Amino acid sequence: MRLHLVDGTYELYRAHFSPRPGHAAPDGQDVKATVGLMSSLLMLLHDADEAVTHIAVAFDNPIRSFRNALFDGYKGDEGVPPELRAQFDLAEEAVASLGVRVWSMKEHEADDALATAAARFGGEVEQVRICTPDKDLGQCVRGQRVVQVDRRQEKVLDEDAVRAKLGVPPASVPDLLALMGDVADGIPGLDGFGEKGASALVSAYGRLEAIPDDASAWSVRPRGADKLAATLRAQREDALLYRKLATLVEDAPLPGTKALSDVAWKGVPRQEFEAFCDRLGVNTLKRRPKRWVA
Repeated sequence: MRLHLVDGTYELYRAHFSPRPGHAAPDGQDVKATVGLMSSLLMLLHDADEAVTHIAVAFDNPIRSFRNALFDGYKGDEGVPPELRAQFDLAEEAVASLGVRVWSMKEHEADDALATAAARFGGEVEQVRICTPDKDLGQCVRGQRVVQVDRRQEKVLDEDAVRAKLGVPPASVPDLLALMGDVADGIPGLDGFGEKGASALVSAYGRLEAIPDDASAWSVRPRGADKLAATLRAQREDALLYRKLATLVEDAPLPGTKALSDVAWKGVPRQEFEAFCDRLGVNTLKRRPKRWVA
């Protein structure tokens, strides 16, 4: 028994910016992203290797969260193409039409929902598979029980793979992102700290608080150590704030979900799904489901 946790916002963006042809609904609305999302999820649901038994898809709707009140530069709705923004609610309806649990996040983010579910239900399933390539979700990985799946590159990251990729254990991922930054989330990091230097320090000390102020006391010597130490001394409070932004919440509300059984996937509800396909004008999707609700 597996629990698949999908970053719906990432999947929606990926579908929107994919090279596949556009698609307009009968009413003229651009629904390329929504159709692409449905197609991607159908592939996942019917993938024999993935063996989906329990699944939920989380969305940022709106993009802004409680983190925007902590830091003005944090990611927001700015720059979202209007034709994509107009599909946020529609995408949630699309996922529900597949018989899949939807978590529409308001004050928290989709990533918080994934982290919460992994922590809450990780002990009840053989494996939790977090479907997103975002680096911040690496902090949720636990051995081979909770893994991160990059479906586009067909890669699975367990705890050893996270260490190999980022140079730090999962628990230290927020500290790493605090120093090197995370452009996708609007976390700037500290001046001069690239992935290599940040990784060396965080690997050696684990937590920001444990890194000495003076580079002469460091057990590792990344390039430009003296300058990096001066930057960290001057901006340590900023780094602690960035770590807070990068740290995922494990007690976020999961709409409609109190128990693992609430995210069990029983198949596609035919009537609801086919009616939704008619709304979008995508008859070809009607033939895709291989498992219907009994």
